[in-house]
Amino acid sequence: MGRVTERRKVLRIRDGAVSTRPDTLVAEEPLEIRLNGKPLAITMRTPGDDFALAAGFLVSEGVLGRADELQNIVYCAGATVDGSNTYNIVDVRTAPGLVMPDITLERNVYTTSSCGLCGKASLDAVRTTARWTINDTPPVRLEPELLACLPDRLRAAQQVFDRTGGLHAAALFTEEGELVDIKEDVGRHNAVDKLVGRALQNGSLPLSRTVLLVSGRASFELAQKAVMAGIPVLAAVSAPSSLAVDLAAETGLTLVGFLRGASMNVYAGEHRIALRAAATQG
Repeated sequence: MGRVTERRKVLRIRDGAVSTRPDTLVAEEPLEIRLNGKPLAITMRTPGDDFALAAGFLVSEGVLGRADELQNIVYCAGATVDGSNTYNIVDVRTAPGLVMPDITLERNVYTTSSCGLCGKASLDAVRTTARWTINDTPPVRLEPELLACLPDRLRAAQQVFDRTGGLHAAALFTEEGELVDIKEDVGRHNAVDKLVGRALQNGSLPLSRTVLLVSGRASFELAQKAVMAGIPVLAAVSAPSSLAVDLAAETGLTLVGFLRGASMNVYAGEHRIALRAAATQG
């Protein structure tokens, strides 16, 4: 099975001094996801948690929503000419009788580690009907001080990042700020899929009282994945896109960007932010 990290020789230049040394790099390999034996998508990912990645991907596509809808996931044998297994192809088998949405015509079969939606035909095609509305009743209430602590908790749990510096991370927290799960991957959308897929396998969907924190920007795709998993709050240490803000406003998702230290911007769903004083207008 593929390794999370690999070693490569590097020429190092520091203050004019030149040396050679091995460097630890994050591994990146393709993963083909098949659905009931038929090729569906290829994503570039960091090997590990591949079954959770595939399951989470299918949650975001509206195929799966409950653990009993998933029959099994297996690596496909004979993935090379000589019949050896590369562990880069997985086949997801759904429960008998599960109705399949027609997603193959909407998605290009290749996605990259930076954008999992590049092949979508139109904006309407990615507005997949969610299994659940965002239904946190009573609403999750988060103090800004609690949100401000989450990036440090995320960073402290990033084990592979410490060795490579080349991974995105996504983490689920409770509304009290306790870490539930964390995943790392070369693709930010893969890290979220791994979280959501693990939750599906554990029978934990919808994730109606959790906070999703991502280490990079908040794209439309990540907002969509949060909505499809029933997550009420998405926070990012960097900027959101305009489409992410639009989707958050439409679905009731709380979207927080530029979460750095005690500073943050709330772009939608501000009713979940427990402010101690009136917000300054302007």
